[in-house]
Amino acid sequence: MSQHDSLLKESPQQKAWIIITVMCVAILEVLDSTIINVALPHMMPALSANQEEITWVLTSYVVASAVMLPLTGFFSKLLGEKKLLLICTTGFMVSSQLCGTANTLTEMVVLRCLQGAFGAALIPLSQSILKQSFPAEEQGKAMAIWGLGIMVAPVLGPTLGGIITEHSSWRWVFYINLPVGVIALDTG
Repeated sequence: MSQHDSLLKESPQQKAWIIITVMCVAILEVLDSTIINVALPHMMPALSANQEEITWVLTSYVVASAVMLPLTGFFSKLLGEKKLLLICTTGFMVSSQLCGTANTLTEMVVLRCLQGAFGAALIPLSQSILKQSFPAEEQGKAMAIWGLGIMVAPVLGPTLGGIITEHSSWRWVFYINLPVGVIALDTG
């Protein structure tokens, strides 16, 4: 029996945990793409950046993600999907926490590059793992449930970012990734 065949024979409870895990890691990446936008004005004085310079916080993440995304297949074959997912989730969480501690714009840009590099593989890996974990007749249902999380995250991002920065510190828009990442790692 191949590894693929054994994955398809998992119990409904195991399949639910797979959906929760991959949805959490995908939400990490999607939420982080939008939550930061609202925090930028609050980050400017703390990082001694003007309005033009602060956009590098967004740009560095997007560029690093765009560079690493095409390499997902290569690293997946080299390391295996589960191992790569664990590495990327852990790297994303660590870089998120470090972003929350950044004191200069340069630090933030470098850390956002790391965050984008680790986050790039989260969406394609989560989709691939879902496809491999469910038989063809259940894949549509699994992807639909996973898609709910993906659709909600960009809508919640700016709202959550606004609430966090208004009632706490901009640093918490990065720290918020920790509980979601821990849930993903714990269920994975």
